[in-house]
Amino acid sequence: MISAVDISLQYGERRLFDGVTFHIGPHDRIGLVGSNGSGKTTLLRVLLGDVAPDSGAVTRARYVTVGYLPQEGTALAGRTLYAEAESVFEDVVQTQQELAQVQEAMAREPHETETFRELLDIYGELQHRLEASDGFRMQSLIEKVLVGLGFRQSDFARLTEEFSGGWQMRISLAKLLLRQPSLLLLDEPTNHLDLDSLQWLEEYLQGYEGAVMLVSHDRRFLDTMTRRTFELTGAQLIEYAGNYTFSRAASEERKNHLAAAYRNQQQQIKQTERFIERFRYKATKARQVQSRIKALEKLERVELEDDENSIRFRFPPAPSSGSVVMDLRRISKAYGSLSVFRDLSFTIERGDRIAFVGVNGAGKSTLARIIAGVEPFDGGERIPGHNVSVSYFAQHQAEELDPAYDVLQTVDVVATGDIRTRLRSLLGAFLFTGDDVFKKVQVLSGGEKSRLALAKMLLMPANLIVLDEPTNHLDMRSKEVLQDALSDFEGSLIVVSHDRDFLDPLVTKVVEFKDSAIRTYLGNVTEFLDKRRRELEQESAAASSRPATNGAGERERKRREAHIRQERYEKTSPLQKKLASLEDRIKKEESAKELLEQQMADPKLYRGPDRIREIQASYRNVGESLQSLYHEWGKVSEELERWMAHFDAEMQRR
Repeated sequence: MISAVDISLQYGERRLFDGVTFHIGPHDRIGLVGSNGSGKTTLLRVLLGDVAPDSGAVTRARYVTVGYLPQEGTALAGRTLYAEAESVFEDVVQTQQELAQVQEAMAREPHETETFRELLDIYGELQHRLEASDGFRMQSLIEKVLVGLGFRQSDFARLTEEFSGGWQMRISLAKLLLRQPSLLLLDEPTNHLDLDSLQWLEEYLQGYEGAVMLVSHDRRFLDTMTRRTFELTGAQLIEYAGNYTFSRAASEERKNHLAAAYRNQQQQIKQTERFIERFRYKATKARQVQSRIKALEKLERVELEDDENSIRFRFPPAPSSGSVVMDLRRISKAYGSLSVFRDLSFTIERGDRIAFVGVNGAGKSTLARIIAGVEPFDGGERIPGHNVSVSYFAQHQAEELDPAYDVLQTVDVVATGDIRTRLRSLLGAFLFTGDDVFKKVQVLSGGEKSRLALAKMLLMPANLIVLDEPTNHLDMRSKEVLQDALSDFEGSLIVVSHDRDFLDPLVTKVVEFKDSAIRTYLGNVTEFLDKRRRELEQESAAASSRPATNGAGERERKRREAHIRQERYEKTSPLQKKLASLEDRIKKEESAKELLEQQMADPKLYRGPDRIREIQASYRNVGESLQSLYHEWGKVSEELERWMAHFDAEMQRR
């Protein structure tokens, strides 16, 4: 279907690919792996046609279409969620519109006329076209994919620009799945998915008719989804006929063979060099010496790959704490008028290793922040246990790093004991190698700052560690280093994450967040998912065995649903009006800003200093006003989203 032959690509001094060759079949499931910076994303873009190799070629059959989901950078606007998803089916929508026009014309035309018979023929052709394009299933397909990826029915009419970056990526993924290209290229598709959406995506892709190549640092997802593995290392592509776990075992065996070949070659080289040194000045051996010198010069040297498994890290010893590490009693928390928790009680005991799971927006991060002591709450008590020291990590903490420090200084100021002699090794595990450790914090990317903030946190002594999505910017190697360190950690642990492979060896309890409440399961995440699946099957069986709802019960259900809809309208309508008003004001201010920018671009303006100062003052005022409006719009939008989620949950409970 698609072949890459002898692909080479170099950026400056850095060679990404050197003679890379591979083939992708029509139903392949391929995992593309390698350390950060090895060229995974670049290779996807070469296959897409966005990047041209320096040499070699990518060939594909005429019928082949390629779809690509980037890691980030998607920004959609101007349509509702449903309309954006529907835009994938432009040809179907066009046919439906033509069909409606023909129906209207037929309704006006007498049946016995020639024109009516012609319209009837056209109507039949359009119906056949719609059937051939599967247009009759379009609505159900759109709803299936959007709901599967975590969107609610109430989201369908929302404008795409109202959704955050993570949800924007879900919209792009939905469009890609609906488009159904011959080859799906997915770059970290699980980063913005919760457990439910991740499970749905796995099931959907397992039944996908085309080929899939994916980049992911979620080992469980890779193992479930892939049957071949391409590893990029040292500008080469090594292919394995199995999933990620198979490739690791095969890679280890390959490295062992390579090490044996290296040792043998080194022994041969030493023997040859000893012969040359011994007989270099003997005339009778001159021809043999020259022959062996030339042989050494032509010898293709075996080179060992870097040993990525040599770095290990241990936390500083955890201070001894009481048997109860943290006690939350009747905690209440609301954002505006929306209640997140009401009378929530939760106890963390010494040695607890807990995963927080649930759909996005259910309150996992909020409770993690309350436990860490960085989030205020409205009622109840947060009671830390005896001698408890909390260490907390979340993505936003990256912005609290001192921009004047370099990477090495940032971790050195908190490191104590023997670890100070191995800081560069630790930073290497978090993808800071070579001169990267001397980069100033102020020039680091968002992902680099997050990794640095995580490394810094891990060096601080604590007996309760709270981690909110710690693996988002880590590669496989970094995750394994962190996972090993957490396995040896002697204190208590709370992790907010959807990465099952990372969580399973670490946690012994799972707390599920659902409908403003929490429920605790014993076991790891895989065991939790099995228990929940069995519960859902039992509930479904019980529901099917119950007698049909009588008329009075049905009327009561409808009355309650009507009450919820009325309450939702009363709560959300003012917020929607406020949003519309803010959007109008933003539009006016943006127009004013644009006009001022046009004036400032006119060279004539700079002939009068008074006029310049007046325009610049106006421009500053408009900028400040816009920032205030953007901030207010974000708060109102977030409150509206919470209310919509609240009422959706209420409706489901009915």
